Amino acid sequence: MSAPETSSASSAAVAPVVPVVRYGRPPIDDLPQVSVVIVGAGACGLSTALVLQDAGIDCVLLERDGVPSGSTALSSGFIPATGSQVQRAAGIDDSPARFADDIQRKAGGTAASHLVDAYASASGAAMDMLARHGLHFEILDGFLYPGHSVRRMHSLPERTGAALMAALERAVQATDAAILTRTLVRELWLDDAGRVQAVGGVRPDGAMEYLACDMLLLACNGFGGNAELRRAWLPEMAEAVYGGHEGNDGSALLWGRELGAASADLGGYQGHGSWASPHGVLISWAVIMDGGVQINRLGKRFHDETHGYSEAAVHVLAQPDGVAWNVFDAQTLALARTFPDFQAAEAAGALRTCADAEALASTIGCDADVLRETLLSVAPDGTPADGRRFMRALTAPYYAVKVTGALFHTQGGLDIDARCRVLRPDGSPFPNLLAAGGAARGVSGNAVWGYLSGNGLLSAVAGGYLAANTIVDTLGDAFPQQEISA
Repeated sequence: MSAPETSSASSAAVAPVVPVVRYGRPPIDDLPQVSVVIVGAGACGLSTALVLQDAGIDCVLLERDGVPSGSTALSSGFIPATGSQVQRAAGIDDSPARFADDIQRKAGGTAASHLVDAYASASGAAMDMLARHGLHFEILDGFLYPGHSVRRMHSLPERTGAALMAALERAVQATDAAILTRTLVRELWLDDAGRVQAVGGVRPDGAMEYLACDMLLLACNGFGGNAELRRAWLPEMAEAVYGGHEGNDGSALLWGRELGAASADLGGYQGHGSWASPHGVLISWAVIMDGGVQINRLGKRFHDETHGYSEAAVHVLAQPDGVAWNVFDAQTLALARTFPDFQAAEAAGALRTCADAEALASTIGCDADVLRETLLSVAPDGTPADGRRFMRALTAPYYAVKVTGALFHTQGGLDIDARCRVLRPDGSPFPNLLAAGGAARGVSGNAVWGYLSGNGLLSAVAGGYLAANTIVDTLGDAFPQQEISA
């Protein structure tokens, strides 16, 4: 692996095809050394690098892709946080305790309490840190995402995960941190005490290059892209569409197994019940929270959609042919068109326009009388069996998008403490190994229904912020002139 100031480094034979753990130090003369290696240049890794640079600590990010993207680039890019300057300026009454309560309420009290409290408390400071590095956020207005009691979704004006990733990369490129792309890390080198010595990564020419480090952060991935691990831990989603990043191959979890590290919440994941079919484009859940509904091929609603888009994936997949239709009206269409993902779906031909209930029934392929009865129940005085309450009725013309359920990313991973240190089964931390973001357990508990909107990016950004502070505290003797407030 290249040292920060040069693209050349000592090389060895072609790397193994699976992540492995080795002991000792790579047999390389003049092994390049850096204070911190970060595996993965997604939102987690890039946020960590910014805090480290503020503290004057050198770091290198090792990224498998040619351009940093990961799960963040595929998301809507909305980060939930409390107590940030932009949220306070909007006059929103919120607190870490309230945020933590929302997370635990959605997870039924099963989320890791030490991480819930740590992430909720750090989220505002993390957003303010990003703002100081030139990322200009606004609070998403107009509706609440499922499970949030107040408006706390932070978004860039572009409202896309790709825009968020581009802004984070620009911010890091403005510092002295190095991002080494097209480097697929496959080897961790440790001493007998469990201290990380170095990492080895495959470069585009197939050679393995090495980089020694004082501390290592795994900010790389979950395991949604690993079919074998999905079958083992997420059997209900084994055959579902995978809408996540192919780099989520479970490397962090596999390294942890070899190291004897603890793992947790491997049954937790973020699904999405609004994946346009067959177009393969995400349809914002805003169409549901603004009054839209999901209707199956029988012309019926089948769940309370406001519980969340994650568990909706399982509900949709259980319907005939594993599909449903998002149905909404002109008021919601105007809102939906403010989201780039929806614009892309409409441009791809996913949106159907239906003048009346008969036309909608023809589009869905269901009985018109059954559908009319369903639409009549979508009203403030309606009494649907699932208990959902509507603020207004749907009015013609109707708009519809055929969707299926998809897996986006996993929420289980390496077990960590509130400082993002990787833990052994007995609860003791590895001396210089950290994990955050998709590599670590999240705050969604151990099931699909525990996912609160934005939990993935909360774990990435707040987790990266906390991991960086742990590194600063640990390496403080070497960098005494700098202090970072948690």
